[in-house]
Amino acid sequence: MADLSKFDINSAANPNNNIFGLPFSEEEARVVILPIPWEVTVSYGAGTARSAEHIFKASLQIDLFDAEMPDAWKQGYYMRPINPKILLKSDFLRKEAELYIDFISKEQVVEENTFMCKSLKDINEGSAYLNQWVYEQTAELLRKDKLVGILGGDHSTPLGYWKAIGEKYGDFGILQIDAHCDLRDAYQGFKYSHASVAYNGIKEIPQLSRIVQVGIRDFSQSEWEFICNSNYRVVAFKDRDIKTRLYEGETWKSICDDIVKALPEKVYISFDIDGLDPKLCPNTGTPVHGGFDNQQINYLIRQIIRSGRQVVGFDLVEVGISELSWDSNVAARELWHLCNFMVVSNPVS
Repeated sequence: MADLSKFDINSAANPNNNIFGLPFSEEEARVVILPIPWEVTVSYGAGTARSAEHIFKASLQIDLFDAEMPDAWKQGYYMRPINPKILLKSDFLRKEAELYIDFISKEQVVEENTFMCKSLKDINEGSAYLNQWVYEQTAELLRKDKLVGILGGDHSTPLGYWKAIGEKYGDFGILQIDAHCDLRDAYQGFKYSHASVAYNGIKEIPQLSRIVQVGIRDFSQSEWEFICNSNYRVVAFKDRDIKTRLYEGETWKSICDDIVKALPEKVYISFDIDGLDPKLCPNTGTPVHGGFDNQQINYLIRQIIRSGRQVVGFDLVEVGISELSWDSNVAARELWHLCNFMVVSNPVS
């Protein structure tokens, strides 16, 4: 374990250390964060592929003391280096995807264009490659009994990790904090679109018993029909319904109680930053007005832990980048809380 005798959490962070300025190696850390610089299929704003480096920089400004969980960080947090090959592949395929999306937006026929057929094939194969890479990386870490967090990238990135979680823990559920359902079947022709990750999770991972979506406020008719016909494998707490209950006098605690009751004993947190109010994440890929304050989400996660449920993993995705780094600042602080929550939820025996 790292020697913390000379580490002062009250001092400015050392940029030569790792995430949050912590002095842990991967071997010493209990929590390992895997950055995934991938955003091939984003359908509106881009930039998420480079968010991890911005979040890392912003993390050095965080005060490490958390009065609720003061010693959680001492178990060690470490972020792996960004993989340049994955980023290069994302950049290359993203250019192809932009051309393809523009082509189909004009209602042209893909099957009549050889170049577009090849682009679609390349993009889908590249996304399948990414899923397998994420699976292999996370499965290896889980075999070493690490607690793992994913840092996107777009929301397609954690699918391979969900597969590894299912193999490690058996039946589990996902708390999906999101403005969108992500239940589209091969959105825009991309099988592993960021808008299809929940659909693909339900279809491909038998151990995924339920997805509980919280804060959704922008979804298609087909997605709503999928939820209604899912036999409760997908349970949606729409943003409008949550706000109505609050306006009519219900407490956030009572609403959280209902959300927690819908979750199984093992819970994975999939946190799309656009689930928050856009004033907290204005540069996310597809911002939608409405959403939560971050303290509301943190309270919800605390209630999950207090219920005795186990947080087995998390992802934080769709974080945009900007000159002022506001999105990165918010994301870095949320990443800190997610690491703390996961450690507290998995006490060392």
